[in-house]
Amino acid sequence: MIERLEATLKKYNDLEQELTKSEVLSDIEKTKQYSKEMASLEDIVTCYKKYKKVLEDIADTKEMLKDNELGEMAKEELKNLEEEQARLDKELEILLIPKDPNDDKNVIMEIRGAAGGDEANIFAGDLFRMYTHYADKNGFSYQVYNSIEGNSGGYSQIEFIVKGKNAYSKLKYESGSHRVQRVPVTEANGRLQTSTATVLVMPEADESIDIEINPSDLRIDIYRSSGCGGQGVNTTDSAVRITHLPTNTVVTCQNERSQIQNKEQALKVLKTRLYELELQKQLEEAGAERRSKIGTGDRAEKIRTYNYPQNRVTDHRIGYTTKNLDRVMDGDLDDIIDALIQEDQKRKLEEDRSDY
Repeated sequence: MIERLEATLKKYNDLEQELTKSEVLSDIEKTKQYSKEMASLEDIVTCYKKYKKVLEDIADTKEMLKDNELGEMAKEELKNLEEEQARLDKELEILLIPKDPNDDKNVIMEIRGAAGGDEANIFAGDLFRMYTHYADKNGFSYQVYNSIEGNSGGYSQIEFIVKGKNAYSKLKYESGSHRVQRVPVTEANGRLQTSTATVLVMPEADESIDIEINPSDLRIDIYRSSGCGGQGVNTTDSAVRITHLPTNTVVTCQNERSQIQNKEQALKVLKTRLYELELQKQLEEAGAERRSKIGTGDRAEKIRTYNYPQNRVTDHRIGYTTKNLDRVMDGDLDDIIDALIQEDQKRKLEEDRSDY
């Protein structure tokens, strides 16, 4: 591990030196690239410098043990320093886990009512509310670009973008089938029902992602918007549906005010969907690596159950249960997401250690 840390420190120092050169500072793209690389290494370097300082202090304190007057005090100090060394050792192991390159990206989310008819759509609406409250609590912004309301409330489908620092790193574990157990408001006889809604989370494809879209591969349909989106909706043909013919990928955007805005947004989402297809292809080729991760991101995979009579939420992938369903549905997802992150780090750490 020390060799990797020293190599990381050297790379950081080299980048820092490069950023003092006039020929680099005059190149905006190179400056952005080097600054981004430095930022990605900063947490590791900061922690490693603390670690090295603690090792120096341990060596000095061990020398103090030989002093008759300072020996007892040195014993207590040495104990504290060795505990700090162990803590930093674990922190460095986690920091050295290869970072998901998409973690700092915005996310595109899609929620669909699945099994359960009207109740599934109502639950999809509840999930949308949960995620938007979570976004608010974390300082993220969100924007709906397409929605189809359910007959009895909620949504049969709603698609939106969540923007914010490290949004994908927090929300990427939410892809899959979410199951609800409760007495629906549409159930006259008071019977408990199980319904599902599916969630898809994709990292937004930014300008740096090399996804080529040939205009001749697109079919673009313009029609009248049907959702909510302010003045102009339902009165002008502003909604846009784009079909990518080679993959039969369909993207609809109707919540912007103009046809041009909807088309621009739809093209951004299409790029993200094609990027997601490429990522899924890479994961399938990886095979064993895919199975070692928490979940596969497949829509069909049942990841979580929300049991209303017991006020319970259970994440089946890691066996995590909380009796705070009411708070979870109000956007308090931090405990569940933190547990998923820790388990993911644990599995990756075990995999990393097995490579040595």
